[in-house]
Amino acid sequence: MTVLNTSAIRTQFPALCREENGSTVAWFDGPSGSQVPHSVIDAISEFLTRGGSNHGGAFAASRDSEATHEGARTAIADLYGTRKDDYIAFGMNMTSLNFALSRALSSSWGSGDEVVVTRLDHDANVSPWLRAAADSGATVKWVPFNTDTYRLDLARLADVVGPRTRLVAITHASNAIGTIVDVAAATRIAHDAGALVAVDAVHYAPHGLIDVAAIDCDFLIASAYKFFGPHIGAMAGRGALLEELDAYKVRPSPSRGPDKWETGTQSFEALAGVAAAVDHIADLTAANGPRRGRIIAAYTAIQDHAISLGERFLRGLPDTATVFGITDDLTARTPTFAIELEGLSARQLATELGNRGIYVTDGDYYAVEVMNALDRADGGLVRIGFLHYTTEDEVDRLLGALGELAGNA
Repeated sequence: MTVLNTSAIRTQFPALCREENGSTVAWFDGPSGSQVPHSVIDAISEFLTRGGSNHGGAFAASRDSEATHEGARTAIADLYGTRKDDYIAFGMNMTSLNFALSRALSSSWGSGDEVVVTRLDHDANVSPWLRAAADSGATVKWVPFNTDTYRLDLARLADVVGPRTRLVAITHASNAIGTIVDVAAATRIAHDAGALVAVDAVHYAPHGLIDVAAIDCDFLIASAYKFFGPHIGAMAGRGALLEELDAYKVRPSPSRGPDKWETGTQSFEALAGVAAAVDHIADLTAANGPRRGRIIAAYTAIQDHAISLGERFLRGLPDTATVFGITDDLTARTPTFAIELEGLSARQLATELGNRGIYVTDGDYYAVEVMNALDRADGGLVRIGFLHYTTEDEVDRLLGALGELAGNA
């Protein structure tokens, strides 16, 4: 087993030195966005310092921007484990990319067609499809998750998907309760019925290995700011499908290739940061060889670290804390825990922890359907997330604060 050198990793992240009320901040809000290492900051700064120009120029700075763009595409292809003919396209974020995709796909839908969404998803993989269905006259079908086991009901998915299903939108992992979904099995169910599959991998990306080729989904989108990079989204999709679709874009822009899906001028400095973020992951262990192989080794170590911290956290929780999510098999979830503490609202608990320099999020985190299913739509829950730079000492500090607050509540 490869053990992450968390101490060495932490030296690469300047934000981890931030202080709040005299205490070093413990960042447990990673599910809302991770911090970034020096290598990413330097890559962005170096691009801007060197000077960049737009594509299409007959000079070196323009060619540099084009090379940066292609370098980011290659890096994402390695991170996602894409197929040979997949396209990689960038956008402002996952939500924007998904709205563009849903608009293009639904232009051929009509009355009697169906789209399937789940109650485990972030709303960025729900509302775009609800809007597309409403605009096209298609019917929306829902797949629930089991509120006792916190797992998505794939048997229900198989029942819901049928010959009129045009698309299944599904999450790789819940951003609220951490449940990991067998998206490969879900894709097989959808493809057997002739439907396309769009996977939201935003929350899963910093925690587990993405393998588009093995999943065999049609589209997968994630956002770099969740895996130690800048604020930019990246979509992988079957090239043949993306060629067939009519993208909404300005007339002079490319009509073929991945550029067709990138509206406006891209943030080239952010693309430099994307490649650096992927390299950061690839360099987390002593593994050698091609980048994809090093990424695979890194995620094995990341998952081992997450399980160890998760076990420590669950063992130390006060009796008055309730966890909403899988607790009997930490391989089936990300280290993202939605909890409540008796006697305190989610906002009160988050505020008390924040005053102690312990950063957590509260509310619904755009997991609207999850909170509705858990009967926590009013106020939501506190969400605590661990990343590869989270330490045992930080978990113990969090547990101590929760114990103190439980005693005072």
